[in-house]
Amino acid sequence: MKSTFKVLFYLKKGSEKKNGEVMIMARITIDGKLCQFSTKQSIHPDSWNITAGKAKGKDAGRINALLEDIKASLNNIYHEQQRRDNYVTAEKVKNEFLGHSEKHETILNLFKKHNDDVKQLVGISKTIATYRKYEVTRRHLAEFIQSKYNISDISIKEITPMFITDFELYLRTTCKCGYNTTAKFMQFFKRIILIARNNGILIGDPFANYKIRLEKVDRGYLTEDEIKIILKKKMVSERLEQVRDVFIFSCFTGLAYIDVSNLKQDNIRKSFDGKLWIITKRQKTNTDVNVPLLDIPKMILKKYKDKLPDGKILPIISNQKLNAYLKEIADVCGIKKNLTFHLARHTFATTTTLAKGVPIETVSKMLGHTNIETTQIYARITNSKIGNDMQGLDKKFVGIEKIYKEAL
Repeated sequence: MKSTFKVLFYLKKGSEKKNGEVMIMARITIDGKLCQFSTKQSIHPDSWNITAGKAKGKDAGRINALLEDIKASLNNIYHEQQRRDNYVTAEKVKNEFLGHSEKHETILNLFKKHNDDVKQLVGISKTIATYRKYEVTRRHLAEFIQSKYNISDISIKEITPMFITDFELYLRTTCKCGYNTTAKFMQFFKRIILIARNNGILIGDPFANYKIRLEKVDRGYLTEDEIKIILKKKMVSERLEQVRDVFIFSCFTGLAYIDVSNLKQDNIRKSFDGKLWIITKRQKTNTDVNVPLLDIPKMILKKYKDKLPDGKILPIISNQKLNAYLKEIADVCGIKKNLTFHLARHTFATTTTLAKGVPIETVSKMLGHTNIETTQIYARITNSKIGNDMQGLDKKFVGIEKIYKEAL
């Protein structure tokens, strides 16, 4: 961001020494805002050219050379700060010249430090997916700064409400991100700004009047009939069969991909009721997940028992490959839905549990949710459940119906 820069030398009033000399001051002006400091040089007022702002007469050459050196140094500092972080003030230039430079923080540097910290926590309290999302956000931000300001980084103090709305526009237009994808990127960016504020790097909050709202998306779920179609279909390869089994396992346990991937035999235990349960923790939130094993997941576990390496109890491949195979399964089964592994979790919440009368509080606990509102996003009230719930309700209003008939 361009700014106006000017250096002026003048005599300080009221600083006259016994020999009649007066202190020479330097004034820096940037965008109309100024600050001054002493050059440590003094001169008699009669030897000073007020209009030119420099010495005149005898000994003028020595003093003017010193002043030109100061001016050149200030000019270099100004341009370096402009190049380095695009955030320059008269105070910053003065402080750096005097050796009192303030701590320099840029947004991409802070973002990188944050992402490096997240990377170290992968497998402990963070997922690789979370780390990658932060990295993509940082990359988009770097590309935006280069495109908009033609610089490689920018001072955190330059982040304004206008910067934020411009970045959002860049994501929607140049990057062609959807509404919710853009909102997610802005949430990650806001997290970095919060870190800057908490560490005293940034005083105000540029996000104060910026609202991040996610649109509700119906991810869908499989009906019981669609689950039966997938189960009955003879898969053309062993790999498709394995993917089908892992997907169906999640439809009847509600586990997310990473949690299925992490399952070991130790996670399958007899609980208080003497029956087998999955006892584990959600990697995403570190919350306890305890799910009773239904017959179908039991049969799937039995099928692969002692047949897999590294203590695995299910034939897991990468999430990306798994989702690619699921699209193939959807095609061969004639299912016109976007079949992804996460759909299995929604199917568990809706078809496997809620539609069968399991209370939403119980479903929420099995999914490992800390907020029941999150469960409501996953679980859909099906028409068949509404029909079953309302069945026989008429009989409970016989008395009221009789009163109405008599009134006719």
